[in-house]
Amino acid sequence: IGHGLMGADLTLLSFFGIIGLSGVIINTSLMITDFLNERLANGEAPKDAVIAAMLDRFRPVLLTTLTTFLGVTPIIMETSLQAQFLIPTAIALGFGILIGTFLLIFMLPALLMIHLQIFGSPEIDRVEAEPTAV
Repeated sequence: IGHGLMGADLTLLSFFGIIGLSGVIINTSLMITDFLNERLANGEAPKDAVIAAMLDRFRPVLLTTLTTFLGVTPIIMETSLQAQFLIPTAIALGFGILIGTFLLIFMLPALLMIHLQIFGSPEIDRVEAEPTAV
C-alpha cells in the first residue's frame, strides 16, 4: 500500500524493510501476549485479561509506531540520488508499521480470545490440574 501511495517500485530492498517490519510486529504481539499471560496467571478472567493487556500496552505501542514512522519519513521524502536505494526500505517499514499496528490493535484481542476459548489458558489449566490439600 505504501509503495502504491508513493509511486515507488517494489524492490529487493523493500523486502528487507518488510523483514525488519515483521520483527517489530512480532515483538509487539509477543509483548502484549506476555502481559496477557501474566494477568491470566494472577487469576483474571480471560476477557478481562485480554482487555487489560491491550490497554496496558496501547500507549507504548502507539508511541513506538508513530516515532518509527516519523523517523523514516525524512528518508521517504528524500529526493537526492544518494538516498534512492534507502527509500523502498523506508517506505516498507514506515507504512507497514502503520498498517501492521492498526491491524494488530484490532485483530490481536479477537485472536487471543478465540485461542483462549478453543485451547484454554495454560496457566488456568495448570492451576486447576494441581491437587488441592484437604
